[in-house]
Amino acid sequence: MITIEDLKKKQSNKVRLLGLDLGSKRIGISICDENQSVATPLKTLNKTTNDNLINELKALINENNIKAIIVGHPINMDGSHGKSSHSVKSIATNISKAIKLPICLWDERLSTVGAFNLSSNLDVNVSKRLKNIDQNAAAFILQGAIDYLNN
Repeated sequence: MITIEDLKKKQSNKVRLLGLDLGSKRIGISICDENQSVATPLKTLNKTTNDNLINELKALINENNIKAIIVGHPINMDGSHGKSSHSVKSIATNISKAIKLPICLWDERLSTVGAFNLSSNLDVNVSKRLKNIDQNAAAFILQGAIDYLNN
């Protein structure tokens, strides 16, 4: 794994990135355009095994010419690292061993809340908001990272 600062130094602006929101039950996945302007929700996976996740990611990487992965890192509001943070870091480390692309952790504090509120502002009904919350949170995470990379 590398830091977002290292990714910023290494990568060109003409590559697509995947964003991941690794939840305890579901995994939200988002993707950005080649110009890294807009992150778009892509899909939600039900969490099964790490092997299934890695196989799904490999397929998405090949289909979409992905050059790096941004993983939402659930740091506590006070900046400490709790159980969720350690779990995500462990899964991200496993992904980095199987997939030879730069993988960065991105502070995702309030991403789910932000995604829910954004869809609320777009007047999306509650059941649809909840159904898509994981992929929307992944897009919220990825958008934050690409905004950082572009500045």
